[in-house]
Amino acid sequence: MSTEVSSNASGQPGPVAAAPSAAPEKMSRESVTIIATLLVATFVVILNETIMNVALQRLMVDLRVDAPTVQWLSTGFMLTMAVVIPTTGFILQSLSTRAVFMLAMGLFAGGTALAAVAPGFEVLLLARIVQAGGTAIMLPLLMTTILTLVPLAKRGAVMGNVSIAISVAPAMGPTVSGLILEHFTWRFMFVFVLPVALAALAIGAKYLTNVGETEKTKLDFLSVLLTVPAFGGLVYGLSQIGGHGGQSGPSTMAIAALVIGVASLTVFVLRQLRLQKSEAPLLDLRAFNFRMFTVSVLLMVVAMMALFGGVILLPLYLQEIRGLGSLETGLALLPGGLAMGLLGPFIGRLFDKVGPLPLTVTGSVLMVLALWQFSMLDAGTPVWWIITLHVGLSFGLALLFTPAFTTGLNPLPPHLYSHGSAIMSTAQQVAGAAGTALLVSIFAVVSAASGLVAGMSAAFLTATVIALAAVVLSAMMRKTDGAAPGHGAGH
Repeated sequence: MSTEVSSNASGQPGPVAAAPSAAPEKMSRESVTIIATLLVATFVVILNETIMNVALQRLMVDLRVDAPTVQWLSTGFMLTMAVVIPTTGFILQSLSTRAVFMLAMGLFAGGTALAAVAPGFEVLLLARIVQAGGTAIMLPLLMTTILTLVPLAKRGAVMGNVSIAISVAPAMGPTVSGLILEHFTWRFMFVFVLPVALAALAIGAKYLTNVGETEKTKLDFLSVLLTVPAFGGLVYGLSQIGGHGGQSGPSTMAIAALVIGVASLTVFVLRQLRLQKSEAPLLDLRAFNFRMFTVSVLLMVVAMMALFGGVILLPLYLQEIRGLGSLETGLALLPGGLAMGLLGPFIGRLFDKVGPLPLTVTGSVLMVLALWQFSMLDAGTPVWWIITLHVGLSFGLALLFTPAFTTGLNPLPPHLYSHGSAIMSTAQQVAGAAGTALLVSIFAVVSAASGLVAGMSAAFLTATVIALAAVVLSAMMRKTDGAAPGHGAGH
């Protein structure tokens, strides 16, 4: 599988385990501690990502800013994530696990502390950008560590636990912020998160050892510069099209950002292909030589578009059409998020036994059916039926995420672990922004012409059509073996 490395007494890395055939079936207590610490930290940073969505109305009043301005607290966060994530492959290879963790949680805790005491909007926006820098590094760090430490036969079960962080945390964000805003000021959204972030930082500082081997790689500054217009341009352009609701068509600024984004991304990809020849790409695209990695990334993109569409559209429906408050909306969406996360470890163990195909096909069919039913909602649909459908959609997505992550990353050789994780995380960010932009724009355009119910129906029908692609991709999933350090086959 790979050479595992743990710190000796002096904190210097030293080899402890060897090649794939010798991979232990049981994980050491040290490995379990490392992964548990990273899981808790990832849960906290992802919870923080969605905690702001419900609070934007309150912040507009308290900070005396208008809607387009306050939206930057979310847009700025997403942009920073989109720009930083592509560089994490390089960061993870150049620094030790411990150093990367301290950097990520240090940035996150620092940003959270700054947000809690922010005197005005500008400082709060800066704090969110600092938080996003830490958040962006955390998930690829967790994935790379799991690939390095966990024996192949147990990866599904451990990746299942990752889905708790990825799916329960965003689902709990609106509920947690709804509860906080009911009783406290907006600052307490950060005050409550800060002790958990500091505790994770302290535990990591004490127990975290170095995993894998660092490599001396050159940083290509041109590639780093290109990530800003490439990934930033795409995410900004897409979020602006969605954010402006498309009522008067997309703005010139949004279209310009998209054009610059696509052009810069093309240059970025060509640059990486050239750098691969000298073994120094910022983001190693050779991961796409493995067929199952490519299929899994595409499946993840479709699932993320559906997930983000649901996360944005359902609260709109519950609040605008059904008249529910922010706390009630958060509580209505909580069962689905909890179901998705709690099923993760069980689905992971099932994946280790039966492989990806039965799980992904069932999951994608469930996703299509749930989204199709959402397209039939009207002003009189009972709330219990909406909650049931949301649980069904969440169950379908849970059946997709764990197999997609594990099947995609399994065949990669160890030197591509960090790059594969970074590519998957980047694809998630861009797909989330694209799904949100597309579905919110359709909702706004149709609503303006034919009313809110018709707009919601059109948006969910579009999501259903997109989800059909997941059924086709799911049928292509096959079980993958781990690769030996030097090579690998893309089964």
